[in-house]
Amino acid sequence: MIDMPLKHAEFEMLDDVELARYAAARNPHAVRTITTRNNQRLFRTAWSVLRNHADAEEVVQEAYLKAFNSLETFNGNSSLSTWLTRIVFNAAIDRRRAIQRRHTEYLQQDIAILEEYQARYEAQSSPRSPESELLRKQFSELLKSVIARLPDEFRSVFVLRDIEGLSVAETADVLQIKEATVKSRLFRARRELRKHLELKFETIASDAIAFAGADCDAMTNRVLAALNI
Repeated sequence: MIDMPLKHAEFEMLDDVELARYAAARNPHAVRTITTRNNQRLFRTAWSVLRNHADAEEVVQEAYLKAFNSLETFNGNSSLSTWLTRIVFNAAIDRRRAIQRRHTEYLQQDIAILEEYQARYEAQSSPRSPESELLRKQFSELLKSVIARLPDEFRSVFVLRDIEGLSVAETADVLQIKEATVKSRLFRARRELRKHLELKFETIASDAIAFAGADCDAMTNRVLAALNI
C-alpha cells in the first residue's frame, strides 16, 4: 500500500521496485519518470529490429501499455530498464514476423491479382485472336513487373484497397498504420502504376497489333485476287 504522496522530483530517487509500485498504482509522476528515463533506449531497441520509425514508435507505445498492466510481475531481479527493453524487443520481433507473414501472403496472391486485372482488361477487349492473346500476355507481364517495382508498403496498400476492396479504415487496421498514411501510400502507388503503364502500354499495344510480314503479304494477295489482278 502506498502511503505518503511524493513530489515529482522525489520519484527520481526511488529504486526500481518502489518506482514500479507507484506506477502500478497509476501515479502519473511515476509513469512519467519511467517513460522519460527509457524512451530513447526503448525506441532505439525497437528501431534496431524494425528499421522503421513509425513501427518502432507503435511498438514502444504498445509495450509500455503491456508493461504498465503487468508491473506486479516485476520483481527487481533485473533493472526496470532491462525489463522494459526485453518487452520491447520481443514485441518488435513479433511485429517483424507479422509484417513478414503479411508480405509473404501478399506475394502469394500475385496470380490472383494478375488474373483479376486481366479479367478487367479482357472484359473490354475484342474476342480472342492471335493479336489479342499476344497483347494479353504482354499486358500480364507488364502489370506484374510494375506491381513488383512498387515499394512493399505501397504495394500492400494497393493490394488491400484496389484489389481486395478493403476500406481505408480496414486497411489501416490490417497494416497497423494511420488512415492518412493509407491514403498517402495508395495515391503514390496509383501514381507510380499509372506512370509506368502509360509509358509502356502504348508501345506494347502497338507491337502486339502490328500488321506485317506474312499477314501483310496475305492481305495484299487477297486484294489482288479480288481485283482479278
